Amino acid sequence: MTDRILLTFNPGSSTIKLGIFAVEAEGPRRLGKGAIDLQRSPLVLRITEDNESADVPLRAAVTEDLQDIIEETLQWVMQRFSGEGIVGVAHRVVHGGDRFTGSKIVTDAILKEIEALISLAPLHQPQSVRLIKAIRHLRPDLTQWASFDTAFHRTQSDLVRRFALPRALFDEGIKRYGFHGLSYKSVAAQLFRVAPDIAKGRVVVAHLGSGASLCGLEAGISRDTSMSFSTLDGIPMGTRCGALDPGVLIHLIKERGMSIEEVEDMLYHHSGLLGVSGISADSRILIDSREPSAAEAIELFAFRISRETVAMANTLGGLEAIVFTAGIGEHQSRVRAAVCHHLAWLGVRLDAAANDQHATRIEASGSKIAVLVISTNEEQVIAEEAFSTHGL
Repeated sequence: MTDRILLTFNPGSSTIKLGIFAVEAEGPRRLGKGAIDLQRSPLVLRITEDNESADVPLRAAVTEDLQDIIEETLQWVMQRFSGEGIVGVAHRVVHGGDRFTGSKIVTDAILKEIEALISLAPLHQPQSVRLIKAIRHLRPDLTQWASFDTAFHRTQSDLVRRFALPRALFDEGIKRYGFHGLSYKSVAAQLFRVAPDIAKGRVVVAHLGSGASLCGLEAGISRDTSMSFSTLDGIPMGTRCGALDPGVLIHLIKERGMSIEEVEDMLYHHSGLLGVSGISADSRILIDSREPSAAEAIELFAFRISRETVAMANTLGGLEAIVFTAGIGEHQSRVRAAVCHHLAWLGVRLDAAANDQHATRIEASGSKIAVLVISTNEEQVIAEEAFSTHGL
């Protein structure tokens, strides 16, 4: 019997990841995890426990408020895990601006501040707001916490965070915030366990998924990151453009007559791997494709990652290790090899067999820079922040 359950929600633009944790004296212990693909019909809750997965059919349909989906999910959790039941819910919130430096209990005032930042993260922030409101409606008795991706990067200097724009704009909040902070916090903690000597040094972590960014760590502390004011900046992603000359936007609006809404839709949903390949946003499909445009998309992705790695190393003043994480980083050996090929001039050498096996250490003997693969665990970080910050 499990007495007390803490749930975590980690929303994407069209997915919801669920973490199920037992609250114990030592901290939260993961019991299972789940995922709902909101684009799939009919909906299923894919649950994984003890490395075994099963699909739980959901009767609910996708609605604007997500209440039916969340209600059915909570009912399943209550039936599956007996005892005192759910004692709280913790959320990943992508943008916390300069306001939030750690996990917060979601009050009315905190929720309003989260909503005010929707325009800075339009793919993810609205989902967090919907989930918080849905749980408030269904279970107003439950305490809710929010953990913020941007909080991890608050250790960066103003020099790193500043754009070369009029100073008043920086003071008004137009600055580099950085994202994927919960993932980087997870990887930094794990790196201290598996390779403490490396973790104490200068490390670039590449979080490569449908959303992607890099972070320069010094002794586990964020010093620079590729995403900045919004989740569009940095390296190309599945459907997002990455770094772009702002003159392109001026041209598209003034000379091509595109509306702001059309430009926004293109930058968020029709660019990146999808835009360059014209085929797919999925790197697995592109790697298997024989189309030249697919190969070019992957090559551009790898080239920009390697270029940004060097920029992070410049901020750090050196580089001892590169860590790959998230869906592509953990599972796509071809992408890792392509990135490291561009960094060979730095002395990066891969062990091809270890890379193909997705081993933790994949650098070859004699490589001047360590190369690692570490699985990120954002849900564990969310649960631990709620536990350690507020107590359960």
